[in-house]
Amino acid sequence: MSLSKVGMLLTAIAIGISLSSLVPAQEPPPSPSSPPSPTYKVDVNVVNVLATVRDHDGHIVANLAKDDFILEEDGKQQEIRYFSRQTDLPLTIGLLVDTSMSQLRLIEDERDASYQFLDQVLRPNRDQAFVIKFDFEAELLQDLTKSTDLLQKALNALKAPLQLRRSGNRSEDPVQPGLVFAQWPGGMPGGRRGGGRRGTYPGQQGSQRGGTVMYDAVYLASDEILRTEQGRKAIILVTDGVDQGSKVKEKEATDAAHRADALIYSIRYYDSSAYSSSPFGGAGSTGAKALRTLSQETGGRMFEVGKKLTLKEIYDQVQEELRNQYNIGYTPSDTGGKEFRHIKLRTKDGKLEVVTRAGYYPRQP
Repeated sequence: MSLSKVGMLLTAIAIGISLSSLVPAQEPPPSPSSPPSPTYKVDVNVVNVLATVRDHDGHIVANLAKDDFILEEDGKQQEIRYFSRQTDLPLTIGLLVDTSMSQLRLIEDERDASYQFLDQVLRPNRDQAFVIKFDFEAELLQDLTKSTDLLQKALNALKAPLQLRRSGNRSEDPVQPGLVFAQWPGGMPGGRRGGGRRGTYPGQQGSQRGGTVMYDAVYLASDEILRTEQGRKAIILVTDGVDQGSKVKEKEATDAAHRADALIYSIRYYDSSAYSSSPFGGAGSTGAKALRTLSQETGGRMFEVGKKLTLKEIYDQVQEELRNQYNIGYTPSDTGGKEFRHIKLRTKDGKLEVVTRAGYYPRQP
């Protein structure tokens, strides 16, 4: 071994990175018969982009190559250094289910379809998921787990506040005890990993007060759980899209998902009868816009349960997308500039639609 290679090896050992990351770009590529999934390391300034491509009929296109894509960051074209199809990276899913009073008649269907989805999409001993329910508070029913049995137990605990009051003491519920997040922008104490507590949100008069803290749930799932996870990350948000009482705004929730590199798949499940006599009036009809924004910004999609698609059929489509994502990595040519950097990914075939996140926040050193 030459002295130069010995020096490279000793340097790699000293700073804790693999020797493979020191291989020059002109090394011959691996055999196409068994391409390895790229590994992205925190100590290397690589931006990871997951993308789904569809044709004009809405069908997924899964046979593109690296040279079929054009990638830009803040208007400057970037060199795609890593590329793979149908990525084998571990998948972490956060299932966020609206259990407010407007969803009372829908919860049973949400519970059954959600379990079937998780049971099908999670690969044994490889992928993991967690479950959060939200109404006037966001409650972690099941922390990160690879166990479908534990996820089923958490889904069985999905109940609206009225159902909980009718059943009496919460200690009778299947999951014991739920963890209510108390970590907020601005320094509220607590948090999932720092002593989360049960109780009402700051400013609330008691647990009988109504509300749907959708943005809080997205923020907390992203910032408290997904941000430190590696691999692919997705939030499945099942709700009518109406937010009442969140401490954070839409942008803060979206930014948290960006920082966690999490895609948001929004599923709008809307019970119009729940709003006919509600003091919120027609608020339920505005939820689609909010969900569409969350999904488009983060690279997911917004679906709507209705005559055209059942919840089960929507979950099937989400599962198809998660199994047919392009995994693209690049090192930005410009390390300065704005805090949030905009990404534009397209194909040379202008007839194809590429769905990916709008941008990212650079990792802090």
